[in-house]
Amino acid sequence: MISEKMKELVKNGSAIRAMFEEGKIMAAKYGKENIYDFSLGNPSIVPPVSVKEAIIDIVNNEPEMELHGYTNNAGYEDVRQAVADYTNKAFGTNLSAGNIIMTVGAAGGLNVALKAIINPGDEVIVIAPYFGEYDNYISNFDGVKVMVDADLERFAINFEDFERKITVKTKCVIINTPNNPTGAVYTEDDIKKMAEILERKQAEFGTSIYLFSDEPYREIAFNGLEIPYVTKYYRNTIVGYSYSKSLSLPGERIGYLVVPSELDDFDEVIGAMVVANRILGFVNAPTLMQKVIKKVIGNTSDLSVYEENKNILYKALTEMGYECVEPKGTFYMFPKCPIADDKEFCEKAKEFRLIVVPGSNFACPGYFRIAYCVDKAVVENSLESFKELIDFYKR
Repeated sequence: MISEKMKELVKNGSAIRAMFEEGKIMAAKYGKENIYDFSLGNPSIVPPVSVKEAIIDIVNNEPEMELHGYTNNAGYEDVRQAVADYTNKAFGTNLSAGNIIMTVGAAGGLNVALKAIINPGDEVIVIAPYFGEYDNYISNFDGVKVMVDADLERFAINFEDFERKITVKTKCVIINTPNNPTGAVYTEDDIKKMAEILERKQAEFGTSIYLFSDEPYREIAFNGLEIPYVTKYYRNTIVGYSYSKSLSLPGERIGYLVVPSELDDFDEVIGAMVVANRILGFVNAPTLMQKVIKKVIGNTSDLSVYEENKNILYKALTEMGYECVEPKGTFYMFPKCPIADDKEFCEKAKEFRLIVVPGSNFACPGYFRIAYCVDKAVVENSLESFKELIDFYKR
């Protein structure tokens, strides 16, 4: 008999993954070219050639026992130093290998961080709309999720509600910018205001409140927009990064944590994270991919494709009558449904060969998410279906 907690997780499952699976069934039935599947944030562009070259070079030239053996739980020291050096150069930080932990993607990194700092009953703040898996990650360690209501005007931070939700039990705040599902980017002023509130609340309660900045979409920002590096504004920041999107490597599960030395109880926290990396079953990040990252650090796939898709889709949808805050980054768009029931809307969309995800899955009912990390032709060919769908509701 499985655990009671897992019974609930199995029952609820992942709506996004379920729609992705349904999309494959529909594609088999009607032809892939006739289905417009915007369900899953799976990159549609190939990794840069430097990744393939690095893999071949490493496999051909590295000692096999070293390549395929265990590393330190935090990862290869030279790889961590390369990540630190790159981050220092890019963002003006002062990091060393001792501030970096190589992880099994950003999701693995977030679980490692929460395992290290959360006691049962500690509160973790999330800001709606947000990636729904955060609920499960917090539950993994018996934390208590506290949700800040959405700012529907620009999908930024509802600071009034944010400040109200911080209590003496608040242990961590999770932010995601550029944001899944909205494509919103928190401005420097947003980050400064959040930092000021957190500093004030720490002083008021005499506690440490850690800020986890979840950054798998950092490089996917439009019109040359710069994303603030949060450690520079709030000393109790932990950064989680993944190469899944920037290098189009979601299946390789490689990322890292940045844990600045200024962090409260730094030695204890980073020591706990290294142990958590092992006891959660990751043991260490994939060794081959660690070595690849050292060789290709700073490279990205051709991310301009996503901005092209965004421009086509946003212009067309708003002209059709969909209400939408224009994304500033990522490869997601979060329009408002023409009816209140977002789940009903997404079911109806299937009749028009469109697969999109209800906003309820991101704690923001009445909206739907489009993952436009697809071929440009899919975006262009889908526009007629989006028009037919909204015309149905206009009638």
